[in-house]
Amino acid sequence: MASNNTHLSNRLIHTYFGIGRRKRSVAKVVLVPGTGSLSVNQKPGDLYLQFNSQYINESKAALISLGLENSYDIYVNTHGGGLSGQADAIKLGVARALCYMFPEKRGVLKSCSYLKRDARIKERKKYGLRKARKSPQYSKR
Repeated sequence: MASNNTHLSNRLIHTYFGIGRRKRSVAKVVLVPGTGSLSVNQKPGDLYLQFNSQYINESKAALISLGLENSYDIYVNTHGGGLSGQADAIKLGVARALCYMFPEKRGVLKSCSYLKRDARIKERKKYGLRKARKSPQYSKR
């Protein structure tokens, strides 16, 4: 029984977490040593990202830049927004997890701009207006 607990604790030691956000999307990323598979919301990453090579490559970009694309499995739980925003959120989450793993590689990730949080979100609607900035139609008479 003790060996089972140590196996679990060793697995937890080698697990790294990162959270990425983009627009309304939030991605909770877990990096585990493995073969390089991507799993998003308990589905294969290719299927979830609709076999869009741009989204898939963007999600793994930080790992590819460090040459670790076949060394770690990526498990992602994501919600909100669309596929493009979720792919960007996964990219940021993976980069943040890699920063915890390899603090000395932070400069490389930062120079490739994988650690930048794109803060553009939808502006809230204001009272008296139809949308965030659209005003009601002006009537002269």
